[in-house]
Amino acid sequence: MPGQKAFNIKAKVISNKKAGDRYWHCLLGASGIAHRAAAGQFVEIKLSDDFQPLLRRPFSIHNVSGPDIEILYEVVGRGTEIFSQKKIGEHLDVIGPLGNGFDLFSGSRVLGFSGHQINSRTRELKSSRAILVAGGIGVAPLVFLAKKLETLKTKLETIVLIGARTKGEILCVEEFKKAGCSVKISTDDGSAGTKGRVTNLLENVLRKTHDPDCTMVFACGPKPMLKGVATISKKFEIPAQLSLESHMACGIGACLGCVVDTIDGYKRVCKEGPVFSTAELTWESNDPAS
Repeated sequence: MPGQKAFNIKAKVISNKKAGDRYWHCLLGASGIAHRAAAGQFVEIKLSDDFQPLLRRPFSIHNVSGPDIEILYEVVGRGTEIFSQKKIGEHLDVIGPLGNGFDLFSGSRVLGFSGHQINSRTRELKSSRAILVAGGIGVAPLVFLAKKLETLKTKLETIVLIGARTKGEILCVEEFKKAGCSVKISTDDGSAGTKGRVTNLLENVLRKTHDPDCTMVFACGPKPMLKGVATISKKFEIPAQLSLESHMACGIGACLGCVVDTIDGYKRVCKEGPVFSTAELTWESNDPAS
């Protein structure tokens, strides 16, 4: 993905409808972006011609449907409120696909695991399990990832762990199931699934079936959750890839406003990320809980 072309297009709003109390789903006609997009990448969207909001907003690519891209977003401020008011037939200025997504293949291996050999001709993965951990709106890029994993035509078992504060904030369960995933849920208040944090759910799953040579972990969500995933993955000696959430002013690496500290120095979430391996991040100096 490094160095691939990004497009700046006028994308047509095909649909834009509610997906929950504060959540919306938008379908955009963006064939160039759809053709090149990889799971974990994002787009930058200009939501208004006025000065409010002045900057573009980053959104994960939730899914690709032929020439169209899907965006799942939460209305949390002025920018996303304007987004929710966009009508069918309007056009939005969109740049993408941007950043580096989830790395499924590394040469003839996956994620550097000796137990994850892949047949480069048939693209069949011989590992046994992928665990996707989502916190809140962190489900957005993981649906696209789940569908990519499904296309590998393998015996790979994909388990999705979704965490939220309450039942009404659980998203995309049916989408994951349609992609062949088993889904487990946790909520802070116990209104759905297991009561507690999704990181506790992850630890319980790994403890019951601990097989570091045949397990992959991918996660997206709030920073404290990601730190928890990193800690648990390290405990069980399972590498993980984390999609970081960050304020991105430009989305192309020019403004240096989204840097994080890594073992190789500072890196830009929008350019070198948003996906990083847990081995790269130095949580002490870049503590997500801060």
